[in-house]
Amino acid sequence: MAHGLTGVPAALMLGACHVRLHDTTPAAYPANHDIGMYEVSASVTRDALVTPGSVYVFALGGKRRITLGSSADGSQWRGLYEVRCQSSFPLQFLVEWRLPFNVSQALVPPQPRQVELREPPLTAAARFDTSVKAPKGGWQGAVQYRFVTAPRVRITAAHLEPATAAPADVAAAKAISVLTSLPLVAACAEPAEVRLATTVPRAHGTLVIETDHPAVPEWKTKVEFSPQ
Repeated sequence: MAHGLTGVPAALMLGACHVRLHDTTPAAYPANHDIGMYEVSASVTRDALVTPGSVYVFALGGKRRITLGSSADGSQWRGLYEVRCQSSFPLQFLVEWRLPFNVSQALVPPQPRQVELREPPLTAAARFDTSVKAPKGGWQGAVQYRFVTAPRVRITAAHLEPATAAPADVAAAKAISVLTSLPLVAACAEPAEVRLATTVPRAHGTLVIETDHPAVPEWKTKVEFSPQ
């Protein structure tokens, strides 16, 4: 009977030595290539016998291991994950707590999850000045596009659409031609230009580009040639 009772304190001690981690990192971020860093965070709860100073939290992503910093009470952990030219990054947390006679660890979640990086909006509108005398070949303008969530993006096609079905709008769009040879390869974060031209001083329409980027298979930019 006495032998059975001696095991109770040990069991209670083991049961009071656990750490639980909750991933609080958002599911997605707007991609910011210029900064290229995204906050990853987690909250931690400790059992009674685990002191704040004995707990360590790391963010894992592929071969990366990022040491996180904690709040004063050890309940909140944060760090910065650096990534560029990707549409997502893998994330998993390793929490480690050290006791006098052993070190325990846990992975959360059991398998890495993907944090999405969303491509920022591309150029929505562009206007080009036709107040100067038209050069040979007409007035020209370039619409720039900058992709930041892929190492490279191919602009595979481009064409002009009228703003409406009205004859004047149809004629205004038809007066604009695409000069750029396609496909056009856009390196990550490098501006890629689709050049346009017109021989009339007033022309407008919607430039529609098609790409091989899954998040931006098509994009529309309003363009206008007019005196300014």
